[in-house]
Amino acid sequence: MTSRSIYKTPAGERLVMAHYDAMLARWPVPYEMVYVPTRHGEAFALASGDKAAPPLVLLHGAGTNSIMWSGDIARYSRRYRTYAIDLPGEPGKSAPNLLDWDGPAFSEWLQDVLDGLEIERARLVGFSQGGWTALKFSAAQPERVEKLVLLSPGGIVPDKLSFVVQALPYAMLGPWGIRRLSRLLSGDQAVSAEAEEALILLMTHFKPRVASLPIFTDQQLQRLTMPVLVMMGDRDALRDAHKIITRLQKQVPCLDAAVIPGGGHALINTVEEILVFLSGEA
Repeated sequence: MTSRSIYKTPAGERLVMAHYDAMLARWPVPYEMVYVPTRHGEAFALASGDKAAPPLVLLHGAGTNSIMWSGDIARYSRRYRTYAIDLPGEPGKSAPNLLDWDGPAFSEWLQDVLDGLEIERARLVGFSQGGWTALKFSAAQPERVEKLVLLSPGGIVPDKLSFVVQALPYAMLGPWGIRRLSRLLSGDQAVSAEAEEALILLMTHFKPRVASLPIFTDQQLQRLTMPVLVMMGDRDALRDAHKIITRLQKQVPCLDAAVIPGGGHALINTVEEILVFLSGEA
């Protein structure tokens, strides 16, 4: 575990947290803020829905936080007790600790979170790095995962070099470049002005990790014995949908796969298909 400031300046951190709190004031359903101690620092979760409903855990991607689920949370919370959890080391309210990607730290972290929330067996939905985190835990403790949903997941095949070549210059060109990067990540799907402004704020003040996520071995993927749904956009600029699905089909015994025409890396309008997979009815 590495300790460093994940923000460029203290003032930038305050701006990001102020935006987080402003968006929480508009969270579309009643919620509770839950802080969970883990061996890798305190974790923060937004809990919504009936406490007696089955648990559903949502894990966001890199460079963002649980606010990314605000458009879907009302639909999920009608059926599930949802926990949108901020990943460690990202611009949310969990500890800013940078956990080792190569060791068991992320799996241990999620185990401690589930234990603290008293979730014995969960449905997991993870986007990008959140998908990688869900995969890491599911391969380590498959008996604790009822169903697994992976949205544009990392760690299956190497990321596209072409994306890195385009993204790095855009990230250095201020708001104009970040808007171009946002559109690159979204494929043909429309991006709201509010989402673009949030991305500009985060990329202006947050210091992302630059290294690539480790690739899972065949043996790790073969441990995914639960039903798995992977969803990819056919215009994902960061990851190759065909290669990811092909590899998972070879290793994961119970896999459903969906490719969204025109979809980019940052998928939208996926909640209905996910609900069908999770519960068998929309």
